[in-house]
Amino acid sequence: MDIEHFRKKLEEEKARLETQLKSVGQTHPGTPDDWEPQRPEFNAQTSDENEMADVFEEFQTDASIEVALETQLNEVKAALKRIDEGTFGKCIEDGKPIDPERLEANPAAARCVEHTV
Repeated sequence: MDIEHFRKKLEEEKARLETQLKSVGQTHPGTPDDWEPQRPEFNAQTSDENEMADVFEEFQTDASIEVALETQLNEVKAALKRIDEGTFGKCIEDGKPIDPERLEANPAAARCVEHTV
């Protein structure tokens, strides 16, 4: 298995996810590996109900996107860690090899098909 091929794919995916996260969130000030959605900016004094509803709806959408992207980023980081530890490509449940086609499709896969929920 060409580990460097997968490392490159994962590094590219990590960069892509971080760029997308920056568009909907920001890192938590006290925990740089933790992301949070960007808070909406509006003036409650001058905003009408419809404008406020739109702002909150957009915030809720961004928060959902942020959670999904952060989850994917954490999976990519975990896969890179497995590369560094020499366990990449092995199912974390039983240690058996993960099908190379599965890894090609999803290099962050931590489990074989049998143990995927």
